[in-house]
Amino acid sequence: MRLIFLGAPGAGKGTQAVYLCEKYAIPQISTGDMLRKAVQEGTELGRQAKTIMESGGLVSDEIIIGLMRERLGQPDCGRGYILDGFPRTLAQAAGLDAMLGKEGIQLVLLFDVPEEVILARLTSRRTCSQCGKIFNMISHPPPADLICPDCSGRIIQRDDDTEATVLNRLRVYEEKTAPLKEYYEKQSKLAILRGDAPLDQIRREMDDLVAPLVR
Repeated sequence: MRLIFLGAPGAGKGTQAVYLCEKYAIPQISTGDMLRKAVQEGTELGRQAKTIMESGGLVSDEIIIGLMRERLGQPDCGRGYILDGFPRTLAQAAGLDAMLGKEGIQLVLLFDVPEEVILARLTSRRTCSQCGKIFNMISHPPPADLICPDCSGRIIQRDDDTEATVLNRLRVYEEKTAPLKEYYEKQSKLAILRGDAPLDQIRREMDDLVAPLVR
């Protein structure tokens, strides 16, 4: 199965991707992880990306698509994969389609969550500054002393999780990524799930959608 998971920051697509990846033994692929791995391994494209990132620039779609081609050609993708949050733009979507050819994406799941729910989720998030463990002031509060029980690091609110930053990220998403909805609708590949529905309901709906794709 070859899937794309789309949704605004905080929509829960990463959490749901982990569920399907574990169930079907396929990899979850994000551009961030892919870039870090390529840089660490010192591939030609990884070196190019490192130079650009170190100078504060944005890695081009051409390099991203090239890295994606390398990543999807690895053995662990033989049974399928989930692209988590990629593509982000129409240009990347077109480049991905051109690169994949006949072995194209089969299903795109868009996790739709009201803005007020996303704001509550992300502004309530707290993170250990040392090990990265995530807490939530509502559903999974940190200790009162804000010291991580796993590593004794300090628990903080990341700059990315303040209300102003979250609202800006949502505006960027709407501008750049939301047009992908129409793109994949025209290909009859899009399914929309309520990302704020009960967890068991989301997973039942996902299972029903991907079952026909299992080889």
